[in-house]
Amino acid sequence: MSEQVEPVTVAVDALGGDVGASVVLPGVAAALEEDPQLNVILCGPAEAVEPFAAEHDRCRACVATEEITMGEHPATAVRRKKDSSLVVGCRQVKEGRAQGFFSAGSTGAVLAAGTLVIGRIKGVARPALCTVLPSPVRHVVMCDVGANADCKPEYLVQFAQMAAIYTELVLERPNPKVALLNIGTEEAKGNKLAQEAHALMKERVPQFVGNAEGGDVLAATYDVYVTDGFTGNVCLKTIEGTSKVLFGAVKQAAGKSPLTLLGAGLMKSGLKDLSESISSERIGAAPLLGVKGACMVGHGNSNETAIKNGIHITAKTIRLRVDEMIAQTAAQARA
Repeated sequence: MSEQVEPVTVAVDALGGDVGASVVLPGVAAALEEDPQLNVILCGPAEAVEPFAAEHDRCRACVATEEITMGEHPATAVRRKKDSSLVVGCRQVKEGRAQGFFSAGSTGAVLAAGTLVIGRIKGVARPALCTVLPSPVRHVVMCDVGANADCKPEYLVQFAQMAAIYTELVLERPNPKVALLNIGTEEAKGNKLAQEAHALMKERVPQFVGNAEGGDVLAATYDVYVTDGFTGNVCLKTIEGTSKVLFGAVKQAAGKSPLTLLGAGLMKSGLKDLSESISSERIGAAPLLGVKGACMVGHGNSNETAIKNGIHITAKTIRLRVDEMIAQTAAQARA
């Protein structure tokens, strides 16, 4: 990073992800090398974090004796395992030693710890998980994608406000177009939640442009898509699954005959560019918007590059003071 940036401290869960420290530690090392103003508090077992911290400048070990695994009930595990790497990392933010936290561990546990340990911004009814979708057209944002399965219309208004702030600051997209994910574009479409949310967003969200359908998401018709966490998570997993199936089908078709193999060779560069453009590795992490500081969750199958980029986006979110802008918006809504 050549530009002058302010120093920040990010707490990192050394056990996050499907394979834990074997991927997280190289990712942390790469992030430290690329960002000379980055400091890391590495949370995890002594045998993993202490030798690494001793060998890397700007990294401090924070020993945690417990681990929250993917199969555990998130809220229960967060309450019971207070010395887990995930909870200890969030506590660094709560107590002011770090400005942000990153983990590629259990999404549910990160959401629970972010809310219970770090704490909500005053005036935010429900923190929401916001993800950047790597559309081949341009990146778009969806919020919520799993934190709140059951929502009130007022929650969707706040999701829209918070996601618009994140999109404008982090994606550097001024005045982003915000749409409500629905089953039709007409104002009266959808269930009761969608209809009531539409009316409130039209009144309270300046960037609101109306309803959007599922086909608008990857087409990047708008910048931000707002929905409840149940619908958003189903939509996200459908997109991820479809992407894997399509690329697998293309690869299989390419090897069916010498002619298709030749065609695949000619298209190799273009397919590589497309694959990279929609890869989640480049994004690295999704923010839990509405909590104090930055709380970011990476994909469970994150590799070294995804971990590195997840830490980078956490640092960027801190430097842009996204949480402060959300707090200001929440305060204005209460006034």
